[in-house]
Amino acid sequence: MKQLLVFILCMNSFLSLTAQHVHIKYYCTNWGNTDSWDKFCLRVKNAGYDGVEAWLPSNPSERKEMVDALHKYGLGLGLLSGGSGETFEEYKKSFKHNLDEAIQAKPDFINCHTGKDYYSFDQNKALIELAYATKTKSQIPIYHETHRGRFSFAAHVTKEYLEKIPQLRLALDISHWCNVHESMLSDQTETVRAALSRTEHIHARIGHPEGPQVNDPAAPEWKQIVAQHLAWWDTVVAMHKENGAKLLTITTEFGPAGYLPTLPFTQQPVADQWSINVYMLNLFKHRYKE
Repeated sequence: MKQLLVFILCMNSFLSLTAQHVHIKYYCTNWGNTDSWDKFCLRVKNAGYDGVEAWLPSNPSERKEMVDALHKYGLGLGLLSGGSGETFEEYKKSFKHNLDEAIQAKPDFINCHTGKDYYSFDQNKALIELAYATKTKSQIPIYHETHRGRFSFAAHVTKEYLEKIPQLRLALDISHWCNVHESMLSDQTETVRAALSRTEHIHARIGHPEGPQVNDPAAPEWKQIVAQHLAWWDTVVAMHKENGAKLLTITTEFGPAGYLPTLPFTQQPVADQWSINVYMLNLFKHRYKE
């Protein structure tokens, strides 16, 4: 742990010289939201976010409501996309259809839940290549999230995709890997660094060896776990500057009750989802001042 803290201090010193030239845009998840789009977007704007990340509504009237609210409050849109089906061919067809639908909305980026953890390498690779072709044609950035249940569910598995598919770019949600490997990944530093170097979008949720989401990142018992996530995210910011990248996007993505731990019997969440995500937003804005 001493080595980790030394690393963080060194990285913070480096970032003070570099991060000022990397523009970071912050997105709010609509996961768990029960308000109207107008009320939600007003709340997002007032909190200081630049945009919203959401799945594209299937209902046309809700889709219009979403777009109207985003325009009204001057917010950007990042879209999630994925696929479904009982067979791979059905999944691939659905995956392409959903990507095409997402492109029509002209989002800032698309974050894909890609493939299945049990699909073959070649099957998942075909989906990644399909997304890359869509990205090339549309010029809308498309990323693939590190996520349980997808091709990227584990660090050591994702490593092969990174090595063999040079155009692969990630939406990093490293909380999943902490949970899958039941560790803070100290024994997979090479693989983690490779993933950080290919990260274009961050899902800022803090995981731990026994779960994908701490109950409250402000709680002192999570101090060392939070520090490790910050060290990973600091590295992404530093790499963006080193590579001359001008933009990095981050979504604060702590989930609602169910994903957020709850009390037994009452099912009351042990913390407030909205407050946690705004806490993360303010932490980043202070840490990565431009």
